[in-house]
Amino acid sequence: MTADNIGILDIRCPNCGAPAHFDIIKQLYLCSYCGGTVGISEARQQVQGFRKIRSQKLQDSIKHYHLSRAVCTGCGAEVVFEENEALSNCAFCGSSLVRKDYLSSEDMPESVIPFALTEAEARERLEDWCRQNSAKSEAKNLKKITGKLKGYYLPYELIRGPVHMAVSRMDGGGTFRCEGLLESTFVNRSRQLDNLLLDGMEPYDLDILTDFDFGYVAGHRVKIMDLPEDVLEKRVREETAVTYTPAVRKVLQTRAVDINADVSSAIRLPVLLPAYYVAQGNTIAAVNGQTGKVSVRAEKESHYYFLPWWLKAILATFVICLVLFASLRLFGMESPTALIITGSLGIVMIIITLCLYSDTTRNKFITAAGKEIFTSGEKTFHREPEGLVQDDRILERKTAAPVFFEEIEGVEQPVVLRFTSPWRILRMVLLSLLVIFLPVIIALFLNGFDFARLELGGSAVWFCIMVPVVPVYLLKFGIVELYERPWIYLINPDGSTTRYRKKYNFRITREMVKTVLHALFVPPVSLGIWFAILCFCMICYLTAFGF
Repeated sequence: MTADNIGILDIRCPNCGAPAHFDIIKQLYLCSYCGGTVGISEARQQVQGFRKIRSQKLQDSIKHYHLSRAVCTGCGAEVVFEENEALSNCAFCGSSLVRKDYLSSEDMPESVIPFALTEAEARERLEDWCRQNSAKSEAKNLKKITGKLKGYYLPYELIRGPVHMAVSRMDGGGTFRCEGLLESTFVNRSRQLDNLLLDGMEPYDLDILTDFDFGYVAGHRVKIMDLPEDVLEKRVREETAVTYTPAVRKVLQTRAVDINADVSSAIRLPVLLPAYYVAQGNTIAAVNGQTGKVSVRAEKESHYYFLPWWLKAILATFVICLVLFASLRLFGMESPTALIITGSLGIVMIIITLCLYSDTTRNKFITAAGKEIFTSGEKTFHREPEGLVQDDRILERKTAAPVFFEEIEGVEQPVVLRFTSPWRILRMVLLSLLVIFLPVIIALFLNGFDFARLELGGSAVWFCIMVPVVPVYLLKFGIVELYERPWIYLINPDGSTTRYRKKYNFRITREMVKTVLHALFVPPVSLGIWFAILCFCMICYLTAFGF
């Protein structure tokens, strides 16, 4: 990495000039050398200053080059290339091109990752993918057009810096504030190219990023950025959400997460990335011009079906009943008896499953279509004096782990959230069993734990009510308890965590006493309450001593 390049990518400490690194918890750039700090707004101003200087240098250098541009009559793609190069058809859609002079540098980013693979080497990588995937129709069709593979510098936006997120579970639960840090996320700035296809050939090695010069155009072409600013903003947010989806899924313990990302505090730099591209009809492929990673788009669409919540409940009930019936038959029960038991339980289970899936009413019966992206895997290449050599290391997207924040006693603090811990699940199960068998437990105390006199038939009415009610209550309110009120652990300065327990100042008020007395002694509500208490006492007595 060049010395000049470090200035635009790194934030410098105003005191000593050393690089400052972003601290997610403190939301500041901190200098590891002298302890100086740089605010987010100051960091953005630093980068804007560097970019202004580079833009002027680029404007001066264009005078020494004779370049042309071609505009596609079909898709509108614009390409800059050497004046004497012959171009007749658009590589992205196949339409004819209209040549014009190129006299401006305003469309050119200030930074670039140079090509490391020659056109012949990129073609060899693509042919190798075709050999390894010879059974795929994409490989058979690509073999016919590998000779049309051409190198392009593609326009990207490099996103670096803090990202603010509001995350939640799509099937219910609260919304949580989450902070992250993007080290090197690239967003495609071309509307003609398949974004997923280009994602498939990433990542790039940022160590090679350098200042752009028009000399890089020699032998290659530059695709001009043409994505409208509002579309680019949306794509940046979506790419950021995709980048953080795996980490957020792990914390919220579900695949169905909703991430609303805000990257307004991050530093955004327009850059050019090297790629070899070939397209003919539905056959499209790209090769990373730095690492040799191959990305191929499937020719046929894959369809994904999303079921409505009520249909999921019916299917779940059917599967449960089928398993129960098969189990009863396996243990020797006659078919009529097994059907009666299964049907009785099915009525209860349909209520339970409808309650379970009713929290996902946003799920509609829809069909989504998309084309799968095939890649050559994680292996990459670099250039040595003897030629192209496969890397031992694996390039990975650099993304810091997300940090969640909660307001604790009026102050925003970094925390660790834990939802379905073993103890919480065990406690919910024990409480459920306690409610279901409450008359039996009380009966044992009444008869001195004489199990021989215990009559479970006395609690039959209680069981009939509580066996369906408790699971429904558990699913409707227990799940809410887990996912809206997670256990919160404060992060200490040394990195350890301490459980935070909210203080509840419970006190009996006059209004509470008045409400209880009104319920117990003012008809007609009091009549129902005392009748229920009398019935419960009779259930406990009959269970303890029999009929």
